[in-house]
Amino acid sequence: MLSTTNLLIGFIFNLLVAVVIVRFIYFPAKQNKNYVFTFLAFNTAIYFVMSVLTSSEISVGVGFGLFGLFSLLRYRTETMPTREMTYLFIIIALPVLNSILIGNAEWLSLLLANTAVIITLFILEREWGFQYELSQTVTYERIELIKPENHDLLLADLRHRTGLPVKRLEVGQINFLRDSAEIKIYYDEPATGGTALNWIDKELEKVVGENGRKTKPF
Repeated sequence: MLSTTNLLIGFIFNLLVAVVIVRFIYFPAKQNKNYVFTFLAFNTAIYFVMSVLTSSEISVGVGFGLFGLFSLLRYRTETMPTREMTYLFIIIALPVLNSILIGNAEWLSLLLANTAVIITLFILEREWGFQYELSQTVTYERIELIKPENHDLLLADLRHRTGLPVKRLEVGQINFLRDSAEIKIYYDEPATGGTALNWIDKELEKVVGENGRKTKPF
């Protein structure tokens, strides 16, 4: 069984790692306080549970049962997004790993594993080395510009009216009765980060067609 000193040291180390991940990597990107409580509470509880189980003969069986219980866990009020579910899995996995390594006094492995997780999450959250392409579908009323020979004019008009660096587009459903077409535009993600989509929606709502109608997201 873990000594009281090792248990306390492990708890402080594990909690610090969780706080770094949640406060300095997850929270600045998402600004969602609802999951902060969940992540830190899960992390703390699982660390102490696994610290006890690693010193017990039934640790393996109970451990599998514990993860089976977590696999059945559902949030009834809302569906947890994929990103938050990934963070939750990491927050659950870290105390399991830490309790085992601390129990075996593998301090170097403990430090390397946690540092690697923190650095990986930091890089992924900052999107270093990745260029993402966003898309929006707009209702467009200048029906004459959807002709293939007017492709460049259509691109230029969409760039001017949306203020976005539109790279390419796809013409969808065409309605000749209303002189409109659904056009899906593609552009590189602006440098504004997580608020980009909100900014884009506001900009698209301001775009006004030549006939006075709004050009709005579909």
